[in-house]
Amino acid sequence: MSGHGQAQPMIASKSGPLSGTASVPGDKSISHRALIFGAMAVGETRISGLLEGQDVLDTAKAMQAFGATVTRHGLGDWTVNGVGVGGFQEPADVIDCGNSGTGVRLIMGTMATTPITATFTGDASLRKRPMGRVTDPLSLFGTRAYGRKGGRLPMTVVGAAAPVPVRYALPVASAQVKSAVLLAGLNAPGETVVIEKEPTRDHSERMLLGFGATLNVEKTAEGHVITLLGRPELRPQTVAVPRDPSSAAFPVCAALIVEGSDILVPGVSQNLTRNGLYLTLVEMGADIAFLNPREEGGEPVADLRVRFSGNMKGIEVPPERAPSMIDEYPILSVVASFAVGKTVMRGVKELRVKESDRIDAMARGLEACGVRVEEDEDTLIVHGMGAGGMPGGATCATHLDHRIAMSFLVAGMAAKADIAVDDASPILTSFPIFEGLMTGLGASLRRG
Repeated sequence: MSGHGQAQPMIASKSGPLSGTASVPGDKSISHRALIFGAMAVGETRISGLLEGQDVLDTAKAMQAFGATVTRHGLGDWTVNGVGVGGFQEPADVIDCGNSGTGVRLIMGTMATTPITATFTGDASLRKRPMGRVTDPLSLFGTRAYGRKGGRLPMTVVGAAAPVPVRYALPVASAQVKSAVLLAGLNAPGETVVIEKEPTRDHSERMLLGFGATLNVEKTAEGHVITLLGRPELRPQTVAVPRDPSSAAFPVCAALIVEGSDILVPGVSQNLTRNGLYLTLVEMGADIAFLNPREEGGEPVADLRVRFSGNMKGIEVPPERAPSMIDEYPILSVVASFAVGKTVMRGVKELRVKESDRIDAMARGLEACGVRVEEDEDTLIVHGMGAGGMPGGATCATHLDHRIAMSFLVAGMAAKADIAVDDASPILTSFPIFEGLMTGLGASLRRG
């Protein structure tokens, strides 16, 4: 599979029992943040377990372009020698963030209150995604942004020369927007305040505290109020990146729907702002045991033992759970296809503006595989066909979206007939070892 190159079709066939240990890569969200926070600290930050997917590698290149020294010492073992808060230099060239909405939005926030100019671009998928949700609050600091129609990349961002602190209430639940505003607030004087009605993943808050920032989180009638004191000197850290729960979702869900499967997925993050999928699967009747709970790198983790669950039932997923599992709805919709009864997913309109319109992509692909689906702007309903019930036999469009590609390949492992995807190459952005890991467990995958 080649990250940004020629399309690479792939085909999944009905597989025998999956077995063994699935050691998934490091968490993508934490990997991005470890590089960025390391670049803003003074001194050397050591990172172990860094995800070496294309998205994270693009962020590493960006930190170098802004003046940090980023060095790879071995698989997942990196160091970052930072330039301090407000110490970014103006990059000599365009910053290419590839496929990563997290990378581009967090980096924009990081440079937004430093008086430099940078131009950002990305691949065809990223250039379709709206950036106004980040650049609008950044403008409150005094930052200016000039992009294509609809606030899309390529975009030039001019950092504020005299930034002011901001109080901002998030209009939609978004950890990317929250993090961008907090990162911008690091180089603004006084207190920057972010208010979120619904809690989103809190990796930025945890890491800010770990690097020595002064930050307070308070639950009020307004929601979660996060207050950050600007212009700290961040201290370098040793960051152990836990394994990514979003990547773990694919072998976990494959084991649940492939008859006879029994696998172990060690060291998966159980951060309460990221574990919505696992709560939902257990409610559906999934056989998942959470073993050896512990803390690694400031994050709660556990080893997951997952066994085939042929009696899962469709449920109504609480809409307030969406922020904690927003990236997992595509693979959940696959599991729902193998459950009995309908699974109702509401409050998911954020899926319309991900790497692709994920509601539309999953609905069309599932329909092509013989599954009945209903949708509206904010809802996806899947009518389950029971264990082994999906007909399959389709080629599904991935729309340059790694999670769509992996979801349909997992579906093909349990469907009656092969399921192909038109392009598996985007999988490299988040889960570069997906093919090898899944075939090592016993999955039947082949290049098209």
